[in-house]
Amino acid sequence: MSTAWVAATVRARALARRRVGAAGARRLAASGSVREAVTALAETPYGHDVRATDTIVAAQHAVGASVLWHVRVLGGWVPRSGVPSLRAMAAAFEVANIDEHVRALRGRDSGPLFRLGSFATAWPRVVTTTSVAELREQLRTSSWGDPESDAERTIHLYLRVAWAARVAAAVPLTEPWMRALTELVLTREHLFAGHGVPASVTRAAEPLIGLHWTPAETDPTSLWHQESVFWTNVENDAFSALRGSSFDIRPTVAALALLAVDAWRVCAALETAAGQHDDLELFDAVA
Repeated sequence: MSTAWVAATVRARALARRRVGAAGARRLAASGSVREAVTALAETPYGHDVRATDTIVAAQHAVGASVLWHVRVLGGWVPRSGVPSLRAMAAAFEVANIDEHVRALRGRDSGPLFRLGSFATAWPRVVTTTSVAELREQLRTSSWGDPESDAERTIHLYLRVAWAARVAAAVPLTEPWMRALTELVLTREHLFAGHGVPASVTRAAEPLIGLHWTPAETDPTSLWHQESVFWTNVENDAFSALRGSSFDIRPTVAALALLAVDAWRVCAALETAAGQHDDLELFDAVA
């Protein structure tokens, strides 16, 4: 084992403790208002990015930015051979940025952007585009590939599925997670959009679920349950990997997965505090 991997593993395990946790997230969800919840969140480790005066949108973005910050921190600790794995994982934030840029190009309100730094791939070129057609051309000539459509929804789905396939290829530990996530994304599309998945998205999903995958019959409640099961499985697998004795990329990936689970719970808690979910029972069911 190398000294760098040992140091990175120690750092990753320390960062994994910077979580609110399930109990803490439930306390946020039980807050009397979103303002109370955000104020409380600013007193947790997320206070690096969250401010007590943030709106729910700003607070949720800051929670994501906190996870990205940890990815960038760990990128400075792992050996050079580990950086591509972290860059693949961080590409989720590039996907989010591209979503916002597409919205802006369509003349719609767009949200804040994530600061990717050296973990950006196509973003420095994409952000300079002035039309969706130009954006698509930049994607086509990058590692993302061509979504084969200027439609906002197709680009949105394609990038998420392409990201999942990229992460699974770069980080074997995540392959079951990325397969399950892809199935969730496509099942949600079938359920709520009421039409088939674009061919480019199906092809991007092939490495994970094959060309002939079909969604199971489901409803919104079942889908929420599937999402809960997904995050629970990620959390359990990540805890197991983090407790292992290996000094390689696995503990670092596991720590980031735990931080991602925590961020998902916290964002759900903020939505519950804001009244976007019916009550705490629904929060408990999905988080």
